[in-house]
Amino acid sequence: MKMAAQAAGLFATYDIPDFFCELLNRGDDIPPSGLQLVRDRLAHFDLAELRRRAAAVEAQFYRLGITFTVYSDREAIDRVLPFDVIPRVLTAREWDHVERGVQQRVRAINLFLHDIYHDRHILNDGVVPRDLVLGNANYCQAMVGLDVPGGVYVHINGTDLVRDREGRFLVLEDNARTPSGVSYVLEDRQMMLRLMPDLARGLNIRPVDEYGPRLHRALAEVAPTGVDDPQVVLLSPGIYNAAYFEHVFLAREMGIPLVEGRDLMVEEGRVYMRTVAGPRPVHSIYRRLNDDFLDPQVFNPDSMLGVPGLVDAYRRGNVTLANAIGTGVADDKAVYAYMPRIIRYYLDEEPILTNVETHICAECEGLEYTLANIERLVVKPVGESGGYGLLIGPHATQAELDEFRALLRANPANYISQPVISLSVSPTLCPAGVEARHVDLRPFAVTGRDTWVLPGGLSRVALRKGSLVVNSSQGGGSKDTWVLAS
Repeated sequence: MKMAAQAAGLFATYDIPDFFCELLNRGDDIPPSGLQLVRDRLAHFDLAELRRRAAAVEAQFYRLGITFTVYSDREAIDRVLPFDVIPRVLTAREWDHVERGVQQRVRAINLFLHDIYHDRHILNDGVVPRDLVLGNANYCQAMVGLDVPGGVYVHINGTDLVRDREGRFLVLEDNARTPSGVSYVLEDRQMMLRLMPDLARGLNIRPVDEYGPRLHRALAEVAPTGVDDPQVVLLSPGIYNAAYFEHVFLAREMGIPLVEGRDLMVEEGRVYMRTVAGPRPVHSIYRRLNDDFLDPQVFNPDSMLGVPGLVDAYRRGNVTLANAIGTGVADDKAVYAYMPRIIRYYLDEEPILTNVETHICAECEGLEYTLANIERLVVKPVGESGGYGLLIGPHATQAELDEFRALLRANPANYISQPVISLSVSPTLCPAGVEARHVDLRPFAVTGRDTWVLPGGLSRVALRKGSLVVNSSQGGGSKDTWVLAS
């Protein structure tokens, strides 16, 4: 449908498909004043001026080295994440709902992880299938019986949310291992305030620059007991990692050393950092390294990225790892289907944020339903991320549908399926002008003694017309997310 009363200036030719539009078609009889102000200011922007500012943003990102890596593209390894200068705006009421829902989910995930590595009540009671957890590739035997400080396994969590046709927030998936993207949130905000100050002027937008200090505080809070001034470090795989820019950025934001495995050593069950002044004790490690590469004595013996003896020091309680080892069970796409039951089981509460309806192909009923309706579903491998290996049924060819049916029959436990959600859209600057593009949202939660959620989070946008895939590796970009204070 086409805009009526708001069809002016920049939005004169803006066509809204039959989706919830984050800015212009929200179902509000009277839009919140801050939101209306953003609409009015944007409407008076000149398209050429908007393009000029967008080009300035991209040039700044190149100069600052704000990039991510696409290993499959031999033409251009390092890329700047495309950034859209039209912000996504959330009201105080909307954010309150999201914040409470994310905090609830993080509490339940931590209780679930403690349980499955200890008494396994939820498995014994049949709430979650035993084989789904104990047979999970991410279940770590080294964590069994280990008590982590404060019962916190997931110190940094990213919950991927989408909005449906009615504007309801739905959880698409959890990221409880090493969620990435928060650096773009902070850099996007800095860029918007620098190059679009006239759009933000006078608006009560909640800041995002607390993230570094909040994260450092949480990592210090979960350090081993008896340490007055804990040394926190960020462990990176190194410069060839896709998210290396973020590792550098976050270490700087927290004011802590950025280290690689070769910079750390373990002696008598304690971790030390090599420095020019000699070994220095390390107490908390924010690790951006997958479990398999963390310690060659316990996991992959060929790993040159990890620290020999690190797991032994961890089990002795001499160092804290954030996130904990073995958290991948909680963000497994099959376990995700049980999250509403997990929340009810541990918290005796109804989920604040609803899951997308999910069919588990490891179960006969789920497999049969998926095979019969594959052309209407999104089919995802349970262990993949970044938008890889999935099938979007309505956009697939007959050959692709037939190929996926064969994959499902050969290995049903590797897949789940979900209905295609009519993702919300947001006005986005495109080659032909301002057009509607689908968006999602990844709020980041930091947990130490309590859980704090960064106001807004990463809004990813599918820049290809009609595409539902927002991942940067698949051609997506980002927007600054403005949370209006009440």
